[in-house]
Amino acid sequence: MSDPTAPQADPDPERREYPRSSTVAWLQRRREKAVAEVEANRRGEYRVPTWVLVAALVVVVLVWVAIIAFG
Repeated sequence: MSDPTAPQADPDPERREYPRSSTVAWLQRRREKAVAEVEANRRGEYRVPTWVLVAALVVVVLVWVAIIAFG
């Protein structure tokens, strides 16, 4: 039988406890996410966002069409 006064092991050590205020909890999660992203970028795990790739593709296609149309 286990001792009820013994400290209980946390089943999920990665889980963090947030305050009850949803705004404060949201801000803390957002800050942790930003810090994790910066750390990943510093390790060389940087990925270009999809919207940047789409914008670059649109620019290339528009320049190509302009060269054909006005060239």
